[in-house]
Amino acid sequence: MIRINLLPHRELKRKARQQQIAVLAGVTFILGLVIVAAAHVAIVGQIEYQNGRNNYMKEQIVILDKKIEEIKKIKELTDALLARKRVVETLQDDRVEVVHLLDQLVRLLPDGVYLSSIKQTNHDINLAGYAQSSSRVSVLMRNLESSPWLEAPSLIEIKVATVNNARLNEFNLNVKLSGNADDKIPSADLAKPVEKPTN
Repeated sequence: MIRINLLPHRELKRKARQQQIAVLAGVTFILGLVIVAAAHVAIVGQIEYQNGRNNYMKEQIVILDKKIEEIKKIKELTDALLARKRVVETLQDDRVEVVHLLDQLVRLLPDGVYLSSIKQTNHDINLAGYAQSSSRVSVLMRNLESSPWLEAPSLIEIKVATVNNARLNEFNLNVKLSGNADDKIPSADLAKPVEKPTN
């Protein structure tokens, strides 16, 4: 007996293919969504990671800025301390210079000569005083010239003056300070006797 299929088999196959296509489309759509979601998550993660690094860098920059400010303050403090140190050293040198100057003047001052004022401007020294005679002023100038600390004495003026009913010679002279060097003054020079006037 011959069987005849009266069912619309082509229609059924078409529906089956359409169902397969719909299923494949749904699976593809879902896979696409999963891929897009994964990519989104990955990109968001990268952005968050980069933002975290940026925030860390900003925090480190703030810390470094504070350290730079501290370093600047320390440098300013160091410069101020060095400036004070230089001032103290200058004062110390000037003190030694003054001590040597006064020591030399005491040693070089002959008998009969009295100083009324000593003025120093840088390396220039002005001496004013009284002497019993003009020859004693000459002796003083020779003594000053022989000193390793003093040089180029020059007489500005000498005149007769009366002090406490005594007739004296009032003088004013300049002399230069040759330098601040302790090794220029040997012990023999410090003990050198002052030249006495001839009269």
